[in-house]
Parts: sequence; structure tokens; C-alpha cells
Amino acid sequence: MKPIASFTINHLNLFPGVYVSRKDAVGDSVVTTFDLRITRPNAEPVMNTAEVHTIEHLAATFLRNHADFGSRIVYFGPMGCRTGFYLLLAGDYESADILPLLRELFTFIRDYKGDVPGASAIECGNYLDMNLPMANYYGARYLELLENITPDRMVYPA
Repeated sequence: MKPIASFTINHLNLFPGVYVSRKDAVGDSVVTTFDLRITRPNAEPVMNTAEVHTIEHLAATFLRNHADFGSRIVYFGPMGCRTGFYLLLAGDYESADILPLLRELFTFIRDYKGDVPGASAIECGNYLDMNLPMANYYGARYLELLENITPDRMVYPA
């Protein structure tokens, strides 16, 4: 079998950033997959499942309700390695195109207080596995990167 595209990226040279992972044709449309890398692979601890789960609930709720991008959200979810998230958008985008959206999103995650949306036994299959303070922490950390991002953190390394 051929390796999938994401396995061809040298993860030893990958830093937190916003990367276009792939673009797929779907009929006459394009779906852009973004790699939202929160932690440096193989160099720092990965996020625990509780904060990943919390970020997923907060981000999915925020993004699907966004006035401009809500109708273009295809998917937001965690990477299995727990170093970041995938965001799939209907449309042909580059990393710089979504920086304002991501800054809004991670400001929301950084500042969120209260009950996590969808975190009940009726709404979620593992509602007890949540960690809002750590989700706030990672939101603040990633937001700092987003506010000072450089071009090398928006293109996969060679």
C-alpha cells in the first residue's frame, strides 16, 4: 500500500502551526484539510484525552455556529497522536486565509467558562472525560502562536 500523505511529513521537523494538509476534489468543489498542530510531535508531551475532548466540543460548537464559516465546516476533530486537530473546510483555502477564524476560535477556547457544550450523558459517549482548565491553557498557548505566526509555520517542512 502507498503511504498516506500525512505519513510523508517529517514529524521530526514539524513545529506547532497551521498547515494545509491536503486539498480534495469533491464533485465540482474542493475540501481543504488543515493540520492545526498544537504541540511539537515527538519533542514535547502530547495533550491528554480530556483536554482534547473538551477542545473538540468547544471548537465544533463554535465553528458550526460561526456567522461566516459555519456553513463551510465539514469536520473538526483530533489527531490520533494527540498533537493537534484537523479542520476540514468546504472551499479552496491557504493557511493565511483562516488565521482570523482561528484567532476567534482559540480566543473563545482560552476564555470559555461554564458547562462544556454537549458534555452530558445524553449528548456524549464519554462526557466525564473533560478538562476545561487544560483546554483553556492550550487555547491560550495556541492563540499566542496564531497572533505571532511566521510563514514557516504555515507550510509543511521539507
